[in-house]
Amino acid sequence: MRSPILLIIEREFITRVRKKTFLVITIIAPVLFAALMIVPGVLASLPADHKNIVVLDEPALLLPEVGNDQFALDYLNPKEFDLALAKDYLRDSDKDALLYIPAGEGWDPDFIKRNILLYGKEDIGMELQGFIENRIEDKINRQKLLKQGVDPEVVNQAKTQVNIKSFTLGEEDGQDETSATPLKMGLGYIAGMMIYFFIFFYSVQVMRGVIEEKTSRIVEVIISSVRPYQLMLGKILGIGLVGVVQFLIWIILSSLIYVVVSQFVYPEIFAQQVISGPNGADLSVLETTGIFDMVSSINFPLVLGGFVFYFFGGYFLYSALFAALGSAIDQEADSQQFMLPVTAPMIIAIITAMNVIQEPNGQLAFWMSMIPLTSPITMMIRLPFGIPLWEVALSGAILVASFFAVVGIASKIYRVGILMYGKKVTWKELYKWLKY
Repeated sequence: MRSPILLIIEREFITRVRKKTFLVITIIAPVLFAALMIVPGVLASLPADHKNIVVLDEPALLLPEVGNDQFALDYLNPKEFDLALAKDYLRDSDKDALLYIPAGEGWDPDFIKRNILLYGKEDIGMELQGFIENRIEDKINRQKLLKQGVDPEVVNQAKTQVNIKSFTLGEEDGQDETSATPLKMGLGYIAGMMIYFFIFFYSVQVMRGVIEEKTSRIVEVIISSVRPYQLMLGKILGIGLVGVVQFLIWIILSSLIYVVVSQFVYPEIFAQQVISGPNGADLSVLETTGIFDMVSSINFPLVLGGFVFYFFGGYFLYSALFAALGSAIDQEADSQQFMLPVTAPMIIAIITAMNVIQEPNGQLAFWMSMIPLTSPITMMIRLPFGIPLWEVALSGAILVASFFAVVGIASKIYRVGILMYGKKVTWKELYKWLKY
């Protein structure tokens, strides 16, 4: 005779994979994931809009400054135009914007920078405003230096740009590793966000499944054959198996879509551009070597293994809590009063993500990765940084132990609430159920 838990897992899995929503989400999500990787490259390859800017430069601050490929500067004669006439000229012309630089009395840089005006026929873009601000700042700084009797070229030559190569110190006889902090930061943040999304998404499905069975009264038939603990555990494992299958399909389809589109639709976007250095060196080869060094410094097997473990650990932990909440209410709308306290730890982990990224070995990061309700997200953010393995083992052990403890607590609420109808449940009453 087959185990009741296995029968429930099979029922949950087959019921959900046959739904149209499962098929739609499974197909649409890879398209969205692939679009997130491809669309930025497509947008970056599009030609920028060309803007024509009319300049009324009374102190001749920018003259004979020219624009660039994106912004063209056309100057008006200050002897023939004032601000009002320049505005009329802009309205009647095909130009896009008007830049007005007042002279004031004498040459006062503070007066100039406070009274510069920019008018546009449409909203002024941040790129256009930034371009003009940078040009004017350079000119004003240059004029200040000249006024103090300092040659601006000497100042420019005195500026030094420092590029430090950072390494992670290896063992005494080992090899030092190239530091890949930006790559690790990006990988950690993306992994943490994905863990948050998947845990929340599939845990909510557990709660909705419990509510559906409760409102349809089918749970009264099921509960006559299995124990409430078995029903809850089977539902958690069944939906978790659906998540694994769906996640694998997403990875395969997203990769296929990305490869096909990048190779056959937009090959020029993803083609490697070779830039020659001053001595004829191939800079792209040097840059590629540095990228490979940074990638090789990340323990990807540990990151991937940690992602699988913390996804399941976090999902099992939160799905038990959501199953208990689903059993205590009759409608999903009533779940709002319970959702925030349960999901608050995950939200805190996301809020503190930047602090963890800035200091992955700090006290905040350590304790957040030990608390079971926040460890799935925080630990995934830390894993790319190569934290000590004993911290990973301790965090995983606490998470597993917490899951069994939470399942035991949640099952007490589940067995009482699953057969209770028509009553608004409070936190005080949930606490009483734990004592039954």
